[in-house]
Amino acid sequence: MTAISFIHTDTNLDSFAPRLLDWFAENGRHDLPWQQHQTDTPNPYIVWLSEVMLQQTQVTTVLPYFARFMESFPTVQDLAAAEWDMVAEHWAGLGYYARARNLHKGAKQLVAVIDETGDFPQTLAGWEAISGVGPSTAGAIMAMGLHRYGVICDGNVKRVLTRWAAIDGDITKSATTKELWALAERLTPRENSGLFAQAMMDMGATLCTRSKPACLLCPLQDDCIAHAQGRETNYPVKAKKQPKPSKFSNALLIKDVDSNTLWLQRPDNGIWGGLWSLPLEFIKKIEGKGSSKTSAEESQNKDDTKLEVASNEKVYETEFTTAEQIINEWLDKNNLAAAPINKTLIDDAPIKHSLTHFHWYLTPQSVTLNNEQAAEISEALQAAQININWLNADDAQATLGLPRAMVKILE
Repeated sequence: MTAISFIHTDTNLDSFAPRLLDWFAENGRHDLPWQQHQTDTPNPYIVWLSEVMLQQTQVTTVLPYFARFMESFPTVQDLAAAEWDMVAEHWAGLGYYARARNLHKGAKQLVAVIDETGDFPQTLAGWEAISGVGPSTAGAIMAMGLHRYGVICDGNVKRVLTRWAAIDGDITKSATTKELWALAERLTPRENSGLFAQAMMDMGATLCTRSKPACLLCPLQDDCIAHAQGRETNYPVKAKKQPKPSKFSNALLIKDVDSNTLWLQRPDNGIWGGLWSLPLEFIKKIEGKGSSKTSAEESQNKDDTKLEVASNEKVYETEFTTAEQIINEWLDKNNLAAAPINKTLIDDAPIKHSLTHFHWYLTPQSVTLNNEQAAEISEALQAAQININWLNADDAQATLGLPRAMVKILE
């Protein structure tokens, strides 16, 4: 175990859990639908589902999604048996869509384990073998979903611990991660580790928040080193992120004579894997004369900035799906150009959608096909085994799993 670099005494360490649990009993949240600490027969399925949903997502956002999942998929067998399109539709808008893929895959893995052993995995290693389940999620399921010993060390926990112990290492570094896990293991009681896990989550979510922590209400304030130093918001220490780059795309509303729009199912891998999207055209920015700006965001409103559709092979390989290549080539061959809905491409700000690694600016453009053309492009896509749908905006939102960016466009 890694040495723990702080100045707390054994008394401080031993009293940490009792103080936290006393606070949680009086002030913690006890009405969240996935909480299992008030039942003698915990349900690990519920805890697993909620833990996946809560990764990088706030409780208030997750609550309606969790309710919909539990209504449609009340058991892990129901989730495993569901078609992916139905799972994607339930997840759409929650973001970080790889979680949904892992959830669906993980449900099938769990059913296989249950069929073989008669129960959910009963060990930390068994849960870590499930797609999308890391050490902290596995610890949470063990502690809260099975009422066994389990340790968590998620973002909320790291924030509490780095402040309490004034751990000044970069939390993105493996050495600091090991130090935090060692401290979390030292503080987690063998009994009631599920209660302790929920109390730590509540502490980070309601008191020890990123900004303006409520230190005067904290049961740990007397020996919190960051609080004693008046440096609470200096922790956790994390290397500054590089500014996100920007990408631009046209979002093509290709319509038939009945005003139905063409929708493509995205490949399983990559952005929005398995969800439905409008066809996209990647745009490369060409600087006009006299422009010294290099940032797409800074120059998007400059009169001398031009955008052109990228057509070189390298851009196609990195930015376009096979379906989008087929569509763009078909449009070119038929001398059909999608027109900006609002006349100008630059002056009307495109829709901004931020993803983990970049900002995406999407400009809706429209082109209407006659019946023969709509049939021809459909046949070309289906020949390449690409799933398509022609639906109006209301039906698309009601029946397809759409990423939030597509909903923004429709709105």
